[in-house]
Amino acid sequence: MIDSIEGRHAEMLQIISDLRAMMTMQQLKILPTAKTAHQLICELSDKMKAHIADQDAGIYPDLLVHEDAKLKSMAWGFINGQKPMRSQFDAYHQKWLKECDFNFTEEFLSDTHELFKMIEERIERETKVLVPTLRSAGMYEQSIAAH
Repeated sequence: MIDSIEGRHAEMLQIISDLRAMMTMQQLKILPTAKTAHQLICELSDKMKAHIADQDAGIYPDLLVHEDAKLKSMAWGFINGQKPMRSQFDAYHQKWLKECDFNFTEEFLSDTHELFKMIEERIERETKVLVPTLRSAGMYEQSIAAH
């Protein structure tokens, strides 16, 4: 379970890194680059949504019933942190990706970089808080034994 979390983190961070290289007005004026950026942003969004759904199904239920109050509290913190993320993803998709319009603006770049920052902050929190807590609680070994 933890290995898959870390793998997804690496994939999403790589996509963000690749996108940052092409997220300039000059680059986005090149239609194939704009299409690729659009596809990568959609892929990133799908990966983040799947990541959150996997955690909702595979991690948080166990933590919410764990006897350790610290683990329960941490789970609620991550669950509550997902609500604004989901809203921001949905708003971003509706605004920028729904119509497949590749006429990107400065506002698009700003919104996209804000989305990247939100994802990076979430990954950093999971890397520094969630994963080490799961490991120290022995949750990682339990996940392997259960599969």
